[in-house]
Amino acid sequence: MRLSDCHNIDDFRLLAKQRLPWPVFDYIDGAADDELTKARNTAAFAECDLVPDVLAGVGAIDTSCTILGRESALPLMLSPTALQRVFHWQGERAVARVAQRHGLWFGISSLATVSIEEIGAMGDNPKMFQFYYHKDRGLNRSMIERCQAAKFDAIALTVDTIVSGKRERCARSGFTSPPKFTASSALSYALKPRWALDYVFREKFALPNLDTHVREGTGEAVSIAGYFNTMLDTHMDWKMAQQLRDDWGGKFALKGVMSVADARRAADMGIDAIMVSNHGGRQLDGSRAPFDQIREIADAVGGRIEIICDGGVRRGTHALKSVCAGATAASGGRLYLYALAAAGEQGVERAVTILKDEIERGMKLMGVHSVSELTPDRLRWR
Repeated sequence: MRLSDCHNIDDFRLLAKQRLPWPVFDYIDGAADDELTKARNTAAFAECDLVPDVLAGVGAIDTSCTILGRESALPLMLSPTALQRVFHWQGERAVARVAQRHGLWFGISSLATVSIEEIGAMGDNPKMFQFYYHKDRGLNRSMIERCQAAKFDAIALTVDTIVSGKRERCARSGFTSPPKFTASSALSYALKPRWALDYVFREKFALPNLDTHVREGTGEAVSIAGYFNTMLDTHMDWKMAQQLRDDWGGKFALKGVMSVADARRAADMGIDAIMVSNHGGRQLDGSRAPFDQIREIADAVGGRIEIICDGGVRRGTHALKSVCAGATAASGGRLYLYALAAAGEQGVERAVTILKDEIERGMKLMGVHSVSELTPDRLRWR
């Protein structure tokens, strides 16, 4: 299979599976427990249908929208994800360049493998930092100050990782950050020599936004579950989130909100946005899909706070359905991670172009001229 054979996100997934050692692929692809929620995240979009108008004169359409005060060329964000240079040596740099070319929001994780400063200097497209609230208060202050200096546009506090979900694929493979060669995984790395050579001989693996304060993840191999369970502050509450927002002073989102009650509380606090998300199904298995929650959250807080539908997006029409249901935009991580793992920057460029084309084509076939016309009456639920 070649890059030119990839015509949708599932195709990129297959190519990534061919090119990655199985512990690395399973880290991207896997989720918690029985992975029911991960599957539901995408399946939820099939529970409703788009209703098109015809004879609408769609020779010119506008796919842009405003997210957190910045214009986006599409109602789609590239969500922050961790450890990207493990999947391909170009890592976050590749995704950042594609986001810049397409005028899209791009987020990096606290566990990014490229520094806040370098990403901040790459282009003028809007940038988000995904903040994990650590026990180490000095580390927390450092990340905020670095994001301020690098002129990031928003911080998203991750609120659904008080403890780690049970990622059974990672438990079986022994996947750690940085990856370590074990008896069970050595053969899988040996069978993917291109990946192995890039990992060993390219730039040394690092977590530059953390390693000024902690060794775990860079100087000391640790599982993601181990990192969450030992390094993050389980006492994090609404008061601490409020203080973080005040310390940051800019656009602020909560990533991982799923309930109407939490959405109302965020809106009452004046939070700028919520990312309705279950962490890609990697935390609480058996929880609802983000798309399933959008309507009732929008009914409760629509207009008072921006709503991002985060998770399960595999098609441009999924973004359109999200906006019709009441979201400001949709976002996703695996939708570009599979492509990054498959072919680096070229893969991400092709994936984003495919999604862009699907959004444009979908709007024209719906008889829609702008994102503002993606309203609830355009959906019918089964």
